[in-house]
Amino acid sequence: QVQLVESGGGLVQAGGSLRLSCEASERTFGVYAMGWFRQAPGIEREFVAAIGWRSGSTYYADSVKGRFTISRDNAKNTVYLKMNSLNPEDTAVYYCAADYRPNYDYSSRYASYDYWGQGTQVTVSS
Repeated sequence: QVQLVESGGGLVQAGGSLRLSCEASERTFGVYAMGWFRQAPGIEREFVAAIGWRSGSTYYADSVKGRFTISRDNAKNTVYLKMNSLNPEDTAVYYCAADYRPNYDYSSRYASYDYWGQGTQVTVSS
């Protein structure tokens, strides 16, 4: 059972930046494709970004492309989400997720992921 612990959320003004971290308990972290999702009140959980386990390639939702950057440090069992130019529409609980050794490099599908963190709140004020 992989445990994922997110951190780095908080309150920020529009135009500001935050960096989220997600540390995994699993020492074989490198065989997991990783993703970030978010959920605002009354809205279904939506894909934000993913990073491959084989190539390290990245993939973003259109709404965050050019503003958010996902990265991973396998030596630290950690995936990051750097968020720039935040706006109030980015307000949500952000979740990281892990997909064990899939036969693809990464996925934007919620159902692809095997393990989820507890989430971290990001609030952007206008």
